[in-house]
Amino acid sequence: MATDTLKSKPGAQGATGGLRRLLLDNGALTALIVLVIAMSALSGDFLTADNLLNVGVQAAVTAILAFGVTFVIVSAGIDLSVGSVAALSATVLAWSATEAGMPVVLAVLLSVLTGMACGLVNGFLISYGKLPPFIATLAMLSVGRGLSLVISQGSPIAFPDSVSHLGDTLGGWLPVPVLVMIVMGLITAFVLGRTYIGRSMYAIGGNEEAARLSGLRVKRQKLAIYAFSGLFAAAAGIVLASRLSSAQPQAAQGYELDAIAAVVIGGASLAGGTGKASGTLIGALILAVLRNGLNLLSVSAFWQQVVIGVVIALAVLFDTLRRKAGATPVAAGASGGGNRGRQALTYVIAAVVAVAVVGATSLLHNGSSGGKDQKIGLSLSTLNNPFFVQIRNGAEEEAKKLGVDLTVTDAQNDASQQANQLQNFVSGGLSAVVVNPVDSDAAGPSVRAANKDGIPVIAVDRGVNKAQTSALVASDNVEGGQLGAKALADKLGGKGTIVILQGQAGTSASRERGAGFAAGLKAYPGIKVVAKQPADFDRTKGLDVMTNLLQAHPDVDGVFAENDEMALGAIKALGAKAGKSVQVVGFDGTPDGLKAVEAGTLYASVAQQPRELGRIAVQNALRAAEDKKVEQTVKVPVKVVTKENVAGFEG
Repeated sequence: MATDTLKSKPGAQGATGGLRRLLLDNGALTALIVLVIAMSALSGDFLTADNLLNVGVQAAVTAILAFGVTFVIVSAGIDLSVGSVAALSATVLAWSATEAGMPVVLAVLLSVLTGMACGLVNGFLISYGKLPPFIATLAMLSVGRGLSLVISQGSPIAFPDSVSHLGDTLGGWLPVPVLVMIVMGLITAFVLGRTYIGRSMYAIGGNEEAARLSGLRVKRQKLAIYAFSGLFAAAAGIVLASRLSSAQPQAAQGYELDAIAAVVIGGASLAGGTGKASGTLIGALILAVLRNGLNLLSVSAFWQQVVIGVVIALAVLFDTLRRKAGATPVAAGASGGGNRGRQALTYVIAAVVAVAVVGATSLLHNGSSGGKDQKIGLSLSTLNNPFFVQIRNGAEEEAKKLGVDLTVTDAQNDASQQANQLQNFVSGGLSAVVVNPVDSDAAGPSVRAANKDGIPVIAVDRGVNKAQTSALVASDNVEGGQLGAKALADKLGGKGTIVILQGQAGTSASRERGAGFAAGLKAYPGIKVVAKQPADFDRTKGLDVMTNLLQAHPDVDGVFAENDEMALGAIKALGAKAGKSVQVVGFDGTPDGLKAVEAGTLYASVAQQPRELGRIAVQNALRAAEDKKVEQTVKVPVKVVTKENVAGFEG
């Protein structure tokens, strides 16, 4: 029969054997306790009530997704679509309640039904279409994300206020997302342990053919299993959008991997037949504690990815070693009251030990916060783009010059990840925060939390909506777009055909630069835009998209790319045409872009002086932290850099 939990083999006796059994049977819990103790010892900011609540909030969305994925993995399946389904469900809710004018209750119901429908489609393709779960859910990942972009037209949609309360707190301290996570966890535990379909999941995961021969309607059960996964994904999407006060079409990217990791870290086997709700919750908490603690310790965003990957690999390795070292399966549903009581006692003992040790380590940090240098946090939308790397470099140079302790984080163009990082900054006792928002609306709730705690916030490159910032240090993206249109049109003599390479859908930078370019182009009726396609601010995608567009428009005269990276990809696709028969204009003034301008392959780049943005942002953050006067808006001029003036330009 399929298994639910693991129990050590008899033979080990005495206290040593008991400890060995405890570690073998509760590896994830042991790892969580060790992590909490280590983070408490390393960072005096970790063990605070506010920060621990932050950890819970940051684990909530991943945990809710992972609870749904637990059903699938227990039945020996996989679901790669939950992140996209979460984004689609939230987008459907926001669009229905705002654009379509539907009552909020019906909009929520439609959102939940959307998630379940996606799950049913997955289940149908797997059960009746005979597609491997990996392929079926990978297809839904793409379909769900595409539909989310289609419905939203690539832009965030404001979330209804009545639903946004799911992202608030009760009594001013208890986060609602944590309560939702607990409720969904209890539902998962009940379904797995107390229902017919839960026992069927273990049976199917243990041996699908044996389950079918024993009378289970496996195909119908799989429909229900994937519908459950879609339902939980919809709930996670609603909670996530509530935290951000907007439905982001690009939200929850990569969350499916975190959800699967949480389930596996929690002790489930990808081969099926094992897994439980408590283990999944512990797995999600481990990931949240890791990210939170590494942020507080100022560990590089790149190294954070390495650490988390190593932890996932070690979790699977430990599970393998655990089975070889003496853990034997227990039949699902066969554990009696004694086992349940022993497991409950284990959790109580673990909690007591953790509190005792953590309490002791916290004493090491009492009084240690005095006399520190000013601490400033910088949250960048991404570090996979040279423009933002230049902002970071400028900020770090200025921080070193001023003797400021600067912590830099990378949101990887994920608004929800940036919200988590900003929460960590708030609970980390920083003097000030500098934020380069992934999305201006989505950053609002986190910045309001900083406002509430009296922490000054400086926005750089992009503003923050519905929140108070001490200053905005930015270039004007709209003005830059207009200058780009004028430069390209003048170079083409006011007539010709052009294509536009757009940035990542849903980002404010792409919207503003595109709007400015369109406005500037109105003065040149002889210029015709024959194609517009997103290339996600990425050089490789710029190369691929431009190569494809040239098949349909081989005689194009010009290209406008919303950043230099896409422009450089377009130049590669154009080959010898670049700078001769086809003129290309980029945006940002990155080092590689300026080299291309100097070489003549890139006609112009609308340069924003990113290093200067970083330097000025840190200067203003320090002034705000010291309660000195700060200008509300600090504009760093944009400049069209061509071959004629590139030699004298300093970014």
